[in-house]
Amino acid sequence: MDRTSFRDMNCSVAQALEVLGDWWTLLIVRDAFFGARRFADFEASLGIAKNTLSDRLKHLVDKGVMEKIDAGQTGPRFEYRLTEKGRDLHIVLTALRQWSDKWVYGPGNEPLLVKDKRTGDPVSELRVTDSDGNPLSLRDMFSVAGPGANEETLRMFAPAAKKHRR
Repeated sequence: MDRTSFRDMNCSVAQALEVLGDWWTLLIVRDAFFGARRFADFEASLGIAKNTLSDRLKHLVDKGVMEKIDAGQTGPRFEYRLTEKGRDLHIVLTALRQWSDKWVYGPGNEPLLVKDKRTGDPVSELRVTDSDGNPLSLRDMFSVAGPGANEETLRMFAPAAKKHRR
């Protein structure tokens, strides 16, 4: 079954899904954070078909999330490394892991604990905060069209802009 493309949607979430919207893709990125570098490392860890892995790695390289580096000493041998763009996904993966630990596994049943190297303490739960660092709930926020909004997005968020004008 072909996947729906969100390429023409004026939405940051939709555009992120254009890059990352396949479950294999995020698992490949996860494994790269855990040290996988070579095709065989990803294949062994994930149990993914070679053609699927090849397609996903090419997609991640094309989108600038990973780079393919010739690491061969006696002929071509490639490694895949996260770019700065890819490394920034640690926030996304941490949020997904924390959500799953809370809502899928439940507290005390987490399959993986991530700890601060300096202190050994668990990494704090990610929170959306205000400019002073205070936690915000959904009730504390509203959305308005941004500078990259198209006409449809401007229409959709015009009522919110009028209601919350400052």
